[in-house]
Amino acid sequence: MRLNGTKALVVGMKKSGMASVELLVRQGATVRATDLKSIEELAELGEARELLRRLDIPFARQTAEVFEGCDLIVLSPDVPADLPALLEARRRGVRVIGEVELAAPFLKGETIGITGSNGKTTTTSLVGHILGEAGVPVQVGGNIGKPVTAMVESSRADGWNVLELSSFQLETIAEFRAHIGLALNVTGNHLDRHHTFENYAAAKGRLFETQRSGDFAVLNAEDPVCVGYADGTRATAQWFSSRREVSPGASLRGGNVVLDGRVLIPAGEIPLRGRHNVENVQAAAIAAARAGVKPEAIAAAVRTFQAVEHRLEFVRTVSGIYFYNDSKATSVDATLKALDAFPGALWVVLGGKDKGSDYSPLRAPLEAKARAALLIGAAAGKISSQLRGAAPLVDSKTLDAAIAYAYASGQPGDTILLAPACASFDQFKSFEERGEVFKQIVNQLRPKD
Repeated sequence: MRLNGTKALVVGMKKSGMASVELLVRQGATVRATDLKSIEELAELGEARELLRRLDIPFARQTAEVFEGCDLIVLSPDVPADLPALLEARRRGVRVIGEVELAAPFLKGETIGITGSNGKTTTTSLVGHILGEAGVPVQVGGNIGKPVTAMVESSRADGWNVLELSSFQLETIAEFRAHIGLALNVTGNHLDRHHTFENYAAAKGRLFETQRSGDFAVLNAEDPVCVGYADGTRATAQWFSSRREVSPGASLRGGNVVLDGRVLIPAGEIPLRGRHNVENVQAAAIAAARAGVKPEAIAAAVRTFQAVEHRLEFVRTVSGIYFYNDSKATSVDATLKALDAFPGALWVVLGGKDKGSDYSPLRAPLEAKARAALLIGAAAGKISSQLRGAAPLVDSKTLDAAIAYAYASGQPGDTILLAPACASFDQFKSFEERGEVFKQIVNQLRPKD
């Protein structure tokens, strides 16, 4: 990609937008920037406004007119790719890409790309941990940590780039290629953005469509969408399953994780809770093995891996009651996986900003395992209408009220679980903030008399 002299517009001035501006400037492009926020509101972001000022980048608040007069438009992940102004730009012949695609030609080394509706962050972090512990040069980023455009300068020819990739990032790729691609699972999510499940699944499938012969596609053998990706890639399929033996790849046999037919590690030694985390370990182990790490080193690294914050994170035990923070469970499927990780006696905090989800799949596990569901946030009414009768429903409205009720009502051996099945943006800035507030409240609880 030759960018010298290209008239480029960067849309969205969060982390990835800022990193894209810097990469474009280094490559000699003539850059403009835009955001839905005004330059005064950008002052709240601090870094963005200072960057634009330092690099002398013209800025205009986002309107239809701002998309005119450019050769290249680079989208931040939170910018919908089907905005009318973008459709018109494409009609005029303007190239519209995301920051992952922008980074691709300049990223040195080989790449492991990880996508899925749930488990991406844990698996990405685990792959990075395994490679790092094995002495392999590695950097981790993408949808977590560093934007891919910010990883270009630190990339190296003998290293690996381990990237968490969301559907928002993948829907705009064309040349970006992962030497090893992983699809953990694909269930309904982000339908407010993609409109249909088929669009959402197709966006994730782009990861495998751009692979080549000699690459590897690591796929969940129990997920029909993931299985379908094998038909649309030139990569060699590698399978993982926690329910049956599959080959080539990783299985669960007699309580052991088996990689390429040999026992890798007893499942009981995996320091992460839940069947879904066994699958995450299987997928990570395949990726690490295909990257050249020996099985003994993979097993040793898995044993020392710690759960990622806000993902089935144990917080504390108070008066015999356990508290778990799974604030990252922002979809129904993620909440189902969280519920599956516990035998019962659950007080489950549900709710937040609805993403167009159907909550009825939660009925059976709540009926089997829940003392009650504590409903918070804007989606509480919809959740209540779909779950009525499955378990006692408590209209708590706020997180602190939900915790107070569950703690007062709970008995030793019970678990209070934050697994909301919703986005956080009605009451919190992010799922991270929601998880932090949960932990703060829990850590202030006093033992019962």
